[in-house]
Amino acid sequence: MEILGGLKCELHEAEQRLLDELRTLRRGLRGTREGPPAADGQLTIGQRIADTVAATMGSWTFIIIQSVILLIWIVLNVTAYVQQWDPYPFILLNLALSFQAAYAAPFIMMSQNRQQDIDRKSAEHDYQINIKAELEIELLHQKIDQLRETEVLRLTEAVRELTAQLREARGGAGPK
Repeated sequence: MEILGGLKCELHEAEQRLLDELRTLRRGLRGTREGPPAADGQLTIGQRIADTVAATMGSWTFIIIQSVILLIWIVLNVTAYVQQWDPYPFILLNLALSFQAAYAAPFIMMSQNRQQDIDRKSAEHDYQINIKAELEIELLHQKIDQLRETEVLRLTEAVRELTAQLREARGGAGPK
C-alpha cells in the first residue's frame, strides 16, 4: 500500500511540474503574439508578380492556350501552309519554351517560398493553440480530480458518521 501511495505522489508531482511548464510557456506566448500572415495589400510588387505568374502558369487556361499555340506552330511548320520559319526539329520553338521555363521557374519558386513561410507561421500558430488547449484540459482535469477527492472525503465522513450512529443504535438496544 505504501508503494502505491508513493507512486501516486510521484505521479502527482510530475503532473504538477508539467502543468507549471505549460503555464510558463503560455505566459511567454502571450507576450509574443504575432499577427496573421501578410494580407494581399501588404505584399511587395515582386511578391504580387510572383504570385500572379505562378497562379497563371498553374491554371488550366494557360495549359490549354499554350497547347493550342504549340499545336498551331507545329502544324503550320510541318504542312508548310505558311513559309516554314521553324522546320522540323523546331529549334526556335524549343528556344522559346526554354526561355519561358527559365523565367517562369524563379517566379514560381519565389511564390512557393512565400507560401512556405505562410504555412510555417500557420503551423506555429496551430502549435500555440494546441499548447493552450492542452493547458486548459490539464486545468480541467485538475479541477475534476479536486472535486472527486472532495466528494470522496465527504462520502468517507458520511460513512463514518453512519457507522458511529449504527454502533450507538446497537449499543443502546443491547446485544441480541
